[in-house]
Formats: sequence, structure tokens, C-alpha cells
Amino acid sequence: MSGNRSNWADTLIHLFALASRLEGEGQYNLAKLTRAAADSLCRRETHPLDIPSDTNKLTAEVQKAIEALSHLNVNADLLSAMKQGAEFMAQGKLSPITATPHPYVCRGCGYATLVPPAKPCPTCGAFAETFQKFMPNYWFDALQPEAAWERLRQTPLVVEKLIAGLSDEAMNQSPSDGGWAIRNTLSHLRDAQGVLDFRVDLFLKEAHPILESKAVFAWAKNESERPPSPRDIFETYRASRAETLRKLESFAPSDWERVGEHEEFGTVTLRQQVSYFAAHESTHLSQIEAQAVHWRSERR
Repeated sequence: MSGNRSNWADTLIHLFALASRLEGEGQYNLAKLTRAAADSLCRRETHPLDIPSDTNKLTAEVQKAIEALSHLNVNADLLSAMKQGAEFMAQGKLSPITATPHPYVCRGCGYATLVPPAKPCPTCGAFAETFQKFMPNYWFDALQPEAAWERLRQTPLVVEKLIAGLSDEAMNQSPSDGGWAIRNTLSHLRDAQGVLDFRVDLFLKEAHPILESKAVFAWAKNESERPPSPRDIFETYRASRAETLRKLESFAPSDWERVGEHEEFGTVTLRQQVSYFAAHESTHLSQIEAQAVHWRSERR
């Protein structure tokens, strides 16, 4: 860690304490900056850490975290849920919402619970409505329908530009760090798009559809027979996306708020699901860009 570890930790704690006090004084814009600074500090320090992706090693890392947290007086139910989640991961499964529910943390004192709070915080008395609910990721911050639709439309155009002029050899080449080749990323985008299109149909046909968890990440490298070329994969993705956009265009504003039950995430709306997939794609664009730039630089 850069700098003195104790000073860094003290600064981080002070930033969170300062943000809470600023919010209490109505200084919300100043508070958001201090929270952003705290988050930036944490991410800057964690970015270079080499956390393994191997399932067994990653499970061991979670268990190591649980052990450390158990000595810091963290809520026992939260630790138990983490343990259950790690057990599912060790079996090659995604943990369901029933085993790993959304946690709620008191914004005042940090009291944590896995049960939607109905009474004031038992530690500081803060009202239940003030607890922060932790969702799986920021992709559940639902975009407005027009913004979600436009992002879905734009992404294939961006991908097409990024892979323009690249050979199959370039797109099939895995990076030196052992990550995905461009081909794998394209396969992942295609597979995720297939799941999105299927779910859009479910929301259209059923009043309260059940949405199965899909380990789409695992599919990217597990192609059982020789698939088509990377460009064929991209064209399949683009054609499927065009069909999904056509369906979404026909939706009334109220249709976007249709509700389904997701095996992994609980109750979700169609708008949340579309936003999820739209935002998720953006996280993979830098992968394609980095490898495309690397390949082009090698060919000069």
C-alpha cells in the first residue's frame, strides 16, 4: 500500500465519518464528494491486487475474508451467508437469493442485517427507512427506458468499430495474462444477448415470470464444438440485438415496470433487467479495445 498504512486507514475512516456528518447537516453534495474520495482510495489500492480467478483459490480467499471479519465483530448472519455463497461457488454454482439475501446497513452506526428492517436500528435508533440496501451491483440502477434502449443500440456499433480490420488470428489470440481473447468476449456478448432476448419474451408472455440464473461467464470458453468465426459470432449478436430492440420499441411505458422473480437477485422489473444487460456490456468494451490496440501495435 502506498504511504503509511495507518495514515491511510485513518483517512478512510475520517472520510466516511465526515460524509455522515455532512449528510446530517444537509450538505449532500459535499458528502457525496467525500464518499467518492473514500471509494476512490479503496479502488486505487485494490486494483493492482492479484486475486485469483480459479474457483478453489477464490473460494479460499472468501473463507480468508470471513475469518478476518469474524474477529471484527461483523454480523454473524452476514458471515453465514458469505459462507453459504462460497459453498455454492465451490460447487460451480451461483448462489441463489434464498441463501445470500440483500444486506441492509444502518447509515448511522453500521449495524448490518439480512432482514429488511421494520424497526429502528437496535444500536443507534435510526429509522428503518434510512438503512442502505446493498444490491448485487450498480447495474440494478435502472436506466430510463429510452436511455436503456439507446445503450443497447449503441454497443454493437462500438464493438464493430473496435474489431474493424482485425483478422481471425488476432481475435482468437489470448492475452499474455491468460484472460479472454476477443473471440471469447464476443461469444459472451452473444450469449448474454440471447439471455436478454429470451427474458424479454418471458416478460411479454407471463405476468410474473421466473428468471433462471444463467452462468453466462462460464459459457465464453466452453464451446463444445468448433464454433463459427469471430465475425460470425458478432453478426449473430448484432442480428439478435436488432430483434430485441424491435420488441422493446413496441412496449408501452407501463410494460417496462413488469415484475419477475430472479433466482439469484429476487424481484426485478423488466427495466432493471434491460438496464442490467445494457450496463454489463459496457464493462467488456475495454477488454476488446485493449487487445485490439495491442494487436495493431504488434503489426506495425
